[in-house]
Amino acid sequence: MHADVTEAHRWLDRLAGDWVLVPEPAAEGAETACPSQGGWTEQARSLGGLWLVSEGRGSMPDGAPASTLLTLGYDPARERYVGTWTGSMMAHLWIYEGTLDPSGQVLTLDTEGPNFMDGNRMARFQDIVAFEDADTRTLTARVQGEDGEWRTFMTARYRRA
Repeated sequence: MHADVTEAHRWLDRLAGDWVLVPEPAAEGAETACPSQGGWTEQARSLGGLWLVSEGRGSMPDGAPASTLLTLGYDPARERYVGTWTGSMMAHLWIYEGTLDPSGQVLTLDTEGPNFMDGNRMARFQDIVAFEDADTRTLTARVQGEDGEWRTFMTARYRRA
């Protein structure tokens, strides 16, 4: 079986490369600005033109070391971006499914995971990757409350190293 690389797959190439987190104050309404106040890096590469694999390393706000692993691809049959995210700080495997906005600048990834306020229940989450330019992107993480409203709990800005 051979999968053809599509334009949607090529979009993932924008994420390839070395990235550094730019420490900033929290955005209005966000609980935290980023996973750490500096020292966070990501190295992302293409896997056969169909997948992106990204490893992150840094420190949590309490100073504990952390590592993350992200995989992203595009499923032409479902017409959706798909992927996973896991981190050394938790036991949950986050499974993504998402879409690109019409501008081609914003990828919204939907997932479900443990509710941080009540670990006994699951909640809907979104990770939103938005490009400001070719070398600057943001990650906005939000959770859907019981009232149906989305609440931002983290923002992070990355610059290409």
